[in-house]
Amino acid sequence: MKKLITVLSCTVSSIALFAQDSTKAKKDIDPSNPTNLYTQVNFTLESQTGPKTSLFGLNTKVQYAFNPDNLILVEVPLYQNSIKSKFGLGDSRVRYYTVAKKNISKRVMALVPFADITIPTGSYESGLGSSSWTLAVGAVVGVLINKKLSLFPGLSYVHITKPSTDLIPDPLKFSANGIGLQLNASYKFNKSTFMFINPTPTFINANGKWKSIWAAELNLNKIITPNKFKVNLGWNPNFTSEIHTVRLGATVFL
Repeated sequence: MKKLITVLSCTVSSIALFAQDSTKAKKDIDPSNPTNLYTQVNFTLESQTGPKTSLFGLNTKVQYAFNPDNLILVEVPLYQNSIKSKFGLGDSRVRYYTVAKKNISKRVMALVPFADITIPTGSYESGLGSSSWTLAVGAVVGVLINKKLSLFPGLSYVHITKPSTDLIPDPLKFSANGIGLQLNASYKFNKSTFMFINPTPTFINANGKWKSIWAAELNLNKIITPNKFKVNLGWNPNFTSEIHTVRLGATVFL
């Protein structure tokens, strides 16, 4: 655990120094708009707590923008399960975004279809993963309300495969299909500070039974060096499973 924190601290310090020393001029970027696609690397310390969950670890996210309209994101978490004393990979994630259309109207900024795949690389028996593949395909629309507030509602089709372990009880013992929603709002406090408030309910049908999953994301961001470096503090509650995730991260834009 201490080694993990030390590695993250050294990495973040190196990134911050690089960002401060860089003098390369380029057009200002706006990370408060999630339909803007940028190449970046994010390191996040995560803590997950719940009735049967106690995880701590490092989540690394690498985003690569092929061009301003196409981006792929790879997410690889490493967790320590303090209940079972297990350490290893969590479930990995791959996401792809493409901007189908920009500046649709004065208020509608962009339409962005996406595909999102969760890969069961984490061990379910060790309490590090879900043992299921998850596929979501949908789109997000960017809507400008005023200079400070923008909305990014999204809708997706969700498929969850049958778990590869028999330890998961009904109804999640079966594959499931459903609809995922996101009601993301981005609020700018000033030029360098902004927050995402994103309720993310999901409604799935597993073995003929509908299940509602109520979750959300609050993410406060502070730009330290424009175009180069920001930090963030997040809280991701899953009210259905009673699991709460706290995140402290740092991002470098490349």
